[in-house]
Amino acid sequence: MRRIGIDVGGTNTDGALLDGVEVVETIKTPTTDDVLSGIQKVLEGLSHHDIGAVVIGTTQFTNAVVQRSQLNQVGFLRIGLPAGRSLPPLVGWPPDLAEVVRGKTLMVRGGIEYDGRPFEELDEPAVIEAAHQFADLGNNAIVIAGSFSPIDTRQEDRAAEIISEYHPKAQITVSHRLGQLGLLERENAAGLNACLLELAGSVISAFASAIDQIGFGSGTRLFLTQNNGTLLQVEEAAKYPVLTFASGPTNSMRGAAALGGVTDGLVVDVGGTTADFGALVSGYPRQANAAVEVGGVRTLFQLPDVLSIGLGGGSQIHLNPLGLGPDSVGQRLSTEALAFGGSVPTLTDAAIAAGLLKIDGTSRPDLPNADEILAHAATMIVGGADRMKLSSDEVPLIAVGGGAFAVSDTMQGISEVVRPGYGDTANAIGAALAEVSGGVDRVFQGMGHDAAVAEAIQIATEDAVTSGADPSLVEVIEVEDLPIAYLPGDARRVRARVVGPLK
Repeated sequence: MRRIGIDVGGTNTDGALLDGVEVVETIKTPTTDDVLSGIQKVLEGLSHHDIGAVVIGTTQFTNAVVQRSQLNQVGFLRIGLPAGRSLPPLVGWPPDLAEVVRGKTLMVRGGIEYDGRPFEELDEPAVIEAAHQFADLGNNAIVIAGSFSPIDTRQEDRAAEIISEYHPKAQITVSHRLGQLGLLERENAAGLNACLLELAGSVISAFASAIDQIGFGSGTRLFLTQNNGTLLQVEEAAKYPVLTFASGPTNSMRGAAALGGVTDGLVVDVGGTTADFGALVSGYPRQANAAVEVGGVRTLFQLPDVLSIGLGGGSQIHLNPLGLGPDSVGQRLSTEALAFGGSVPTLTDAAIAAGLLKIDGTSRPDLPNADEILAHAATMIVGGADRMKLSSDEVPLIAVGGGAFAVSDTMQGISEVVRPGYGDTANAIGAALAEVSGGVDRVFQGMGHDAAVAEAIQIATEDAVTSGADPSLVEVIEVEDLPIAYLPGDARRVRARVVGPLK
């Protein structure tokens, strides 16, 4: 099946047309301020013939949180009185973000104990009253979070049913869908999701309209990429836009793995603004195990383990002392850099001055310390790669992105630097190659290791098939079994993830 993959970066919007796993053509264009017109330009520049799917990786939702823009207010319903009163929702959020997001906060009796027993029965009349208050105040985006709800989801699910009945306009995010056992981090993830719902609806509608206007056939399906390197149906993306966080680096890692023929190792994607480092495990990004902050908000939902440093092709050169970035000319590289007739010295200028890089239509800038600048950039990349390694063993590193010229051919701790063809659009190729995933993260009781793992894999497989995976080609890529000593009945937390090609 022919697919188009698009990845929207801070500097460039890249596109790739693939026929199966073969790259047919690629395109790179500066990212536009409105994002959408850049995507339209990419779509117009690629063949429209017999396209089965368009897959888009976007940073719009992450940027909205970081920039505190285009966010809607959120009503919070905490299930957990009386114990849950001490640390209310939004505690620990940056004050400027909390002020933008804060709607009505209400708490009701209920909650689950750590061993799965009800701490309190859900106070349904109080939930009904909460629904009326949210409706009266116009809080349509609602978060429902209860203590230990991933162990037993029934109280959150019941509260969602009640609020939907008495507040029909409500768009509800239940916390157990996005987080793990920590209440505040799980509630935070749900809050970030809820504040993006209005933006998600408009952005996804615009993507769909762009495909229709450009003339793709009715058989062309639209997907977004999510943070584990797999496909996200637009209906799911509209409900859970936070699942697209960090999809850009993930797309780059998946594309790099495919282009470089490396399944286990490191990846560095040097773009125009940042260099993003990640690690590959069985061809997929290694997931972060610690809490991850997004826009200053601490969360615990699954994100790839990514390290970003302020180094890219558009990074500005500083002298006395010598330095690069983190400020960058970004998408204005072709007008502001010295080689293009501008006045800002950048890393790209240093590469052209040293004869390392040739770009049509540019002149060779006068930078006598170009070699020193490139050596400084290489040192920064060595440091980033070293921070991503988990052992002292040498591993291969795949260098991709338009700024990959800054990566040295030999690096300490790296067995080989791989520079694959089409590496400057690895992010778009990774988006086009994305498969369908299914996952589960659940506590099982009353069954041994084998039965619990088998049940988890079955649930994850059904999830993938429901999302469009070919059931005959689904494969398991991750299983983790963690016995829980403080729960009775041979309790264990099992996480499983499967992937399969789109049917």
